[in-house]
Amino acid sequence: MRPFSGLKRVQKVASSRKVHPHFLPEAVAVALKLSDSLVEDAKVVGAAEHRSVSKQIEYWARIGKAVLENPDVPLQVIQDTMLSLEEAKAGQLAPYAFG
Repeated sequence: MRPFSGLKRVQKVASSRKVHPHFLPEAVAVALKLSDSLVEDAKVVGAAEHRSVSKQIEYWARIGKAVLENPDVPLQVIQDTMLSLEEAKAGQLAPYAFG
């Protein structure tokens, strides 16, 4: 079985068309069967948090995974850490002054 090379093809096409790297896919799309209640909950919470349904479900999955991998860490610390990582990726860094 050959490894998936779709992203390389997309990058090659994007570079030939001068597409900004921000618009390249981050992951491979996968069709999933989800319960109607989960999707409805994600619509409501996602709208309040300014996320799409898929991004809301992805956020819940990332939080759940982090909680399971770090059972001794409080949820708020995990959420704050995830927010800090996204702020750092966006270049929103500020020096911390000790004392």
